[in-house]
This record gives sequence, structure tokens and C-alpha cells, in this order.
Amino acid sequence: MSKVKKPQQRWVCQACGAVTTGWFGKCPTCDAWNTIEEEVTAPPPGDRPAGPGKVVASTDAQTIVDRQPRRPCGMGEIDRVLGGGLVPGSVVLLGGPPGIGKSTLLLQASVGLARRNGVVLYASGEESVAQVAARCGRLGASHPGLLLMAETRIEEVLSAAQERAKTLAALIVDSVQTVHSGAQDGLPGNISQIRAVTSALVGFAKTHGVPVVVVGHVTKDGQLAGPRLLEHLVDAVLSFEGDEERAIRMLRATKNRYGSTQELGVFEMRGDGLREIANPSEAFITDRDSPAIGSCVTASLEGSRPLLLEVQALLAAAFGNPRRTCVGVDPVRLAMLLAVLDRHAGVFALDQDVFVNAVGGMRLGEPASDLAVLLAVASSHRRQPLPPGLCVFGEVGLTGELRPAPRSDARLSEAARLGMKRVLLPTGPKQHALSARKLKDQLGVDVRLARTVGEALELAFG
Repeated sequence: MSKVKKPQQRWVCQACGAVTTGWFGKCPTCDAWNTIEEEVTAPPPGDRPAGPGKVVASTDAQTIVDRQPRRPCGMGEIDRVLGGGLVPGSVVLLGGPPGIGKSTLLLQASVGLARRNGVVLYASGEESVAQVAARCGRLGASHPGLLLMAETRIEEVLSAAQERAKTLAALIVDSVQTVHSGAQDGLPGNISQIRAVTSALVGFAKTHGVPVVVVGHVTKDGQLAGPRLLEHLVDAVLSFEGDEERAIRMLRATKNRYGSTQELGVFEMRGDGLREIANPSEAFITDRDSPAIGSCVTASLEGSRPLLLEVQALLAAAFGNPRRTCVGVDPVRLAMLLAVLDRHAGVFALDQDVFVNAVGGMRLGEPASDLAVLLAVASSHRRQPLPPGLCVFGEVGLTGELRPAPRSDARLSEAARLGMKRVLLPTGPKQHALSARKLKDQLGVDVRLARTVGEALELAFG
């Protein structure tokens, strides 16, 4: 007769998921204070032989993929970020600050899925069915194929999903921190519950081939609440970002096993829900009657999409140590560009406070935006605006040389489409120069090439 295994007790950090031998005031792994709590885990199941796994040749696996195509939700911006739609059997985690519009986004996407692919089960652990239905009415997102459920027990949610597994297009759980498992001790939202709930959802998705979307809360630092294990269990992690003072919302993928993580979806929050912005470049460029000092337009790439963004710089007298305040721009790279301006262009701004902002809440992460930041700072230092209709892009080196940006043809085409009359970019190799001249003839844009920072300043302000 085998002995019955007792439940195991252990101490787990609620911030990073590390397991310790006992209680500590400070977690030895992540250095967080007062985050270690005692948890009781259920005994593991008895030893039994594992069932045989199905082995499929890689040449035959493509037929499985063809039989299970992606499921588009009807919103092009979401499908763009996902890589074309939801993959059957995948688990997607959507995170974002409170009140940013995560539930609104999912309800609108659920209606599109229901219209095109079948039944969608929306399980809410935070609101009642009446509250969710009221939001559906406000958004115009009511559909017979959209089923609503208010439940906090994962067993009940999966039971309802399994009954409709053959016709289920997607299962949405809002949110993973409010749902708990009866087989696991502890309050909803702790490490053990999140792990158990997510594992159950992953098992359901892989077994029945139904895509699952779960909502995750974020902390004050903007990180997904719970351990990093939650991100490792899912197939894709989406981040819904935005500023409460602006109506622009952006959807990014920080992890995607079935597509690129460089794509960007842009939305506008309105009273009747989220509206897709098909031409985001116009939303990020300020429409002025006359050019402004310290403003420069650059062409950035967000995945396969070129965007025109505005960079603003302001220089002011420093009292004490000069400050470098950046919004959407890397402050380390700004310090490098200020040193390059001083050494290779004779523009000394190291003794002044420098403020740089990427308009619209965007982040300029690629080096191709270096030249725009540099010219915006130079414009503010000279107190001279750049010519109207000027777009610049290129990487700046420490020796003062300019390096070409990738996919210049796509950036030039976007600049010409939005009415830019002049484009300044690095000279680069001969093939790059020939391509620029060819596009100049085709698009009717005055393309100017510069080799160094000094030449760029002369061409920009000349």
C-alpha cells in the first residue's frame, strides 16, 4: 500500500517567483521587500506511465498547418501585430495599464472573430454579464456568436469552453489575475494561482486547437504583474500602450512565436470605442502654418511600416549641472550626439539643459533617428527653424560620419506621399546614391546627400 503524499509547503516570492527555504524580509533573488509568502501546493499525482506521444514528420506537418489557417479578427491593426491573425492553439497575453482600453479592444476583436470564424466565449472575472453587455451595446459589439460569461473559477470557464470546443473560434479570459483554480490553495493573483490558471489555459488551447487570449495586469513600472514565468508559458505577449491625456493607443508585440515583434498597431480612442488609424504618420506630425524652431521630421520604421515622426528639442540655460530630459529618446544616445555636435560641428550645447521629445508618445529606438535629433538640437541652439517640408534620417557615428538607414526607399516613398519636398540622408555606398537619385526622379522630391555632420548642417540650414 503506497503512502499518501501530503501537501507541500514552501515560501515563494510574489514578485519574481523564486522559491526560498523560509521567510525573508528581502527576496534574495530580486531584492524586493515583503514579497515572500507561504504557499501550499497540492500533492503531485501518483506515478504512472506517460501516454505515447504522436510523432509527425516535418514534411507532413505542413498539411496540419494548411488545415488550420490563422483566424483574422477583422481589425487590420491587431492582425498586423499578430502576424495575420490568431493561430489555432496559441495563447496570447495582453497587458496594459488600467483604463487604457484592453477590454474595449478585446470586445471589438471578439465581434470580428465571431462574424468570420464562429463562436467566441468571453469570460470576465472582473465584471458581471450585465456590465459587459452594456459595454457591448455602447461599442456596437453585440453579436449572437459572442457569448458572455462572468466567472472566477477556471474549471467552470474551461467546462463551458469544452462544451463548445468544435465551434469555438477563441476563448478570452479577462483577467488572469482574477481567476483562480480550486485545485490550488491561495488567493487569486498569487504566483501559484497564476501558474495553475495559465497552465490549464495552455493545456486547453493545445488540446482543442482553440486560440486563447488572456488579459494581464501591469505594475507601476509598466511590467506585467506576476513572475516572468507567465510570459514564458504563452506564445505571444502584446502590450497596449498610450497616454491618458491623448487619444492615441498603440499595440506592440514583445514576444511572438508566430510573427514579428517589430510591428505596430495604432488606434484612436473615441466615445464609441477604438478606431483604427490607417495613416498614423499624419497623427504624429504637427500641422503648422510656419516652421517651428527645434522641430525636425524623421522617417522611422516600425516593422514593415514606415512612419513619419516629429522630434522636438529645447535648449535652456542650466543652473548647476546641465540636465538631459528625454521622452521617447535614449538619453545615452542624446549625450553622444551632443558630444558629436561639439567636436565635429562646432555647436557647443554641453553646458545647457537639453529637452528632447518624440511627439505622440512614440519611442525612437533605431539609430536612423540620430540625424533628426541632432538637427533638432542644432535648430534650437541656433534659434533658427529648419526649412518647411524637410525630412531627415540617418545614423550618426562618433567620428562625425553619417551612415545610411535600412530600407531608405520605403522611407522616401512615405515622405513623398505626405508631401515632403526635401529629404536629407547620408550618402552611403554608390548603390545607395544611385537609388536615391532614381527615387528623386520618380517621386519629385529634392534628395540631398551628406557624408558628415558638418555637411548635413550646411545642407539643412543652407
